[in-house]
Amino acid sequence: MGILTLSGALEIASCTDPGMVRSHNEDSIAADAEKGLAVLADGMGGYNAGEVASGMATTVIITELQQLLERRVPYELDEQSGQVVAHQLLREQIAKANTSIFQASQSQSQYAGMGTTLVVALFYDNRMTVAHIGDSRLYRQRGEELRQITRDHSLLQEQIDAGVITPQQAKQSGNKNLVTRALGIDPVVEAEITDHDTQPGDIYLLCSDGLCDMVSDDDIGLALHTLSSNLKLCAQHLVQTANDNGGRDNVSVILVRVLQAYPAPRGVVDKMKSWFR
Repeated sequence: MGILTLSGALEIASCTDPGMVRSHNEDSIAADAEKGLAVLADGMGGYNAGEVASGMATTVIITELQQLLERRVPYELDEQSGQVVAHQLLREQIAKANTSIFQASQSQSQYAGMGTTLVVALFYDNRMTVAHIGDSRLYRQRGEELRQITRDHSLLQEQIDAGVITPQQAKQSGNKNLVTRALGIDPVVEAEITDHDTQPGDIYLLCSDGLCDMVSDDDIGLALHTLSSNLKLCAQHLVQTANDNGGRDNVSVILVRVLQAYPAPRGVVDKMKSWFR
């Protein structure tokens, strides 16, 4: 067993669906509550290529991180880079996934131009590090307040930032799906990585744009608030709401509830104790 297990600290539920229009699902999700990991990817590309890209992304990232977290401690500083190990692990595995997808798209014509969005959450030491690329999102529900933690890498968000359009106009825009950054399209991609303190009772929502394009933030917040006691039902309800509202895209949801504090073991004695848990 690794140094860290978050057994009992997190509850995770997920749901993914092709939606009402698409014939197949190009979203891919993976999660591991004990390792504090959640990964969601929304693929793009020609026939079936999107689901290949998103599947490669989630598989590479979750499998590699599960193994690395047996040996590496995410809250420690890496001596070489000076970065928190969590950041280094995420950057390295996202780069590995990017290379895998990019090389497949270069070498096999049916996968040319495939890519995927990505959002990864890693929980450790009473905090959460999120890495994202594209317009898949992470939200946090804390008490009554729903907050969008990630900022879309999209043409629409750039237009909002530049003051060209208002957030209200953006909701009506036809340019919703134009991302400015994706995994697997270029030889190198930069993920945006941020850290956030967590509190018991927090609920974190990772979702593809198939949810937030179809369901308003107010309705998402209402669902998280009223159905939070049954996380699985809540995930299914969010997906169903997107479908009831038209379901124009694949829709995927991962919900992570913080059940209790999960401070990192400090000092040699604490570390030795955690080995024998």
